[in-house]
Amino acid sequence: MRRFRTIRNVHERTIEAPAQAVGALLDRLSSPQDPIWPAPAWPPMRFDRPLGVGADGGHGFVRYRVTAHEPGRRIRFDFNPPMSGHHEFVIEPLAPERCLLRHTLQLQRRGPMAVSWALAVRWMHDTVVEEVFDNAARAATGTAVSPVRWSPWVRLLHRVTWPRATAGDLPTGARLVRAAFARTDYSDAWRMPMRPGMPRDPESWRGVLRGAPFPVVGREDGEVLLGEDAGHLDFRASIHADDGQVTLSTVVRIHNWRGRLYWAVVERVHPFMARTMLRRIHRRLALTAPSAAERAQPAPLSAARQGR
Repeated sequence: MRRFRTIRNVHERTIEAPAQAVGALLDRLSSPQDPIWPAPAWPPMRFDRPLGVGADGGHGFVRYRVTAHEPGRRIRFDFNPPMSGHHEFVIEPLAPERCLLRHTLQLQRRGPMAVSWALAVRWMHDTVVEEVFDNAARAATGTAVSPVRWSPWVRLLHRVTWPRATAGDLPTGARLVRAAFARTDYSDAWRMPMRPGMPRDPESWRGVLRGAPFPVVGREDGEVLLGEDAGHLDFRASIHADDGQVTLSTVVRIHNWRGRLYWAVVERVHPFMARTMLRRIHRRLALTAPSAAERAQPAPLSAARQGR
């Protein structure tokens, strides 16, 4: 029988707060008001039902299910096949106003997993867990002592693994861009999912067109329309945001042969530029968003995102 080596990774943090208080925060994992998971900088933890035994989901490409839940004390997640192993959070009381928060990961190292763990997954995993601990400390005590700082390698991994924009139709709710022209010679739409904590106001996303300061020609709930008219063609760009996704849409109306010639050249690079600009602002807004602990507080906590 072939035997596999086991990866074991343990993180611990002493928090100057009662175990009951920190346990209450842990029980809110994956909820809409999750105060400790480090989204939107990292993929949110999501399940097909409220947190409890049997809930199936995960974060990003890592899929798992809840196999044990002792409210206020422990949550265990078993990885879905083909992965084999588990990870869990445990809280241990140390004193009336002090507790230990521990995260343990055990994973069978098989084939490519050994290489990916050593080169990439381990470094991102360690950062995510330490950010969970930072948020637990902030939410429970108001501050995190020596918050985790991202290494240059983690920053590079984060940049290259950030999701790409995907193509789609003009959003149904983007009424301004849909009604921009009676006749449209070109249209496209690039979208990315919203993460918890990302701004829902489309004005916040206008930086997607940084370097191309087109004037605003229309505003409506959930949409900002920018554009410009010229003798050879007219152009409109829409930024539409709703609870699920943000979409950058483009429509073009061509007037004459000069417009057709111009657009024949621009059309070759436009899709690449549009999806690149959307991805860039999507990541920037995720990294500058308030932490989960800050969003959970009635008043802002002192910022502690210096390591990114």
